Amino acid sequence: MIEVPIPTLHLFQPLDQKLIELLNSLSYDEWNKPTVARLWTVKDVVAHLLDGNMRTLAAAQNYNGDPPGSINSYQDLVDYLNKLNADWVKAMKRVSPKTLIELLEATQKPCIEYYHSLDLWATARFAVSWAGELESKNWFHIAREYTERWHHQQQIRDAVNKPAIMERRFFYPLIQTFMMALPHTYQNIPAEDGTLISIIVTGEAGGEWKIRREHSGWKFSDDLGELATTVELDPDTSWKLFTKALQKEEAVERVKISGDQRLGKPVFKMLSVMA
Repeated sequence: MIEVPIPTLHLFQPLDQKLIELLNSLSYDEWNKPTVARLWTVKDVVAHLLDGNMRTLAAAQNYNGDPPGSINSYQDLVDYLNKLNADWVKAMKRVSPKTLIELLEATQKPCIEYYHSLDLWATARFAVSWAGELESKNWFHIAREYTERWHHQQQIRDAVNKPAIMERRFFYPLIQTFMMALPHTYQNIPAEDGTLISIIVTGEAGGEWKIRREHSGWKFSDDLGELATTVELDPDTSWKLFTKALQKEEAVERVKISGDQRLGKPVFKMLSVMA
């Protein structure tokens, strides 16, 4: 079988185990700390992770108990998902932290088993819309789900000042998936054909991604030619910026743009989540 571009299936179990260990270590006060997810506390983020498991299991059983109705735009989809998220988090206010952990543990394994059952090259039930796709393969859908698990766990770690999950084995697949949004982010940015841009996430866990302007739009490229613009940011800045946890005004101080500044600025608007 052809290897998928971004393998993540093997990371779900160890990442989920890290989450359970983290949650079991939290004090009552830590469960109520605010997070970079704006209105959500640590407990709210945990509830949202449980919601993701529940939705996955419903999909595995071909059940959709709360269909969206008419979706005519990307914003319609975002609004629908935001309402689903808010309704669930509100309902989970009455559920204790201990029960949330128990429910997470009970749902993690069947979710992972479901992902393993999928044909990775078949069409996914849900497209990765933030990458501009109207149809996605299951491997990309699964990678997107991995990023959800990683960045929400990282929101918790950030809030309670616990060590980040920055080992390359966990972080690189995350940022590699996030970067799939690059061509879509630049779709309406004019430039001469052949213009080359490099985005670098620094450190051992990071990497470099290049996009090149072609007649049909911006595409990923291995071109070794002259760069018009280079954008550099550290791992902590990158995950926060691309998940809307860091506002542009804050990010400007943490991102280095060399060359044509105009071609670097769209990075501040890139989102690798539905928002």
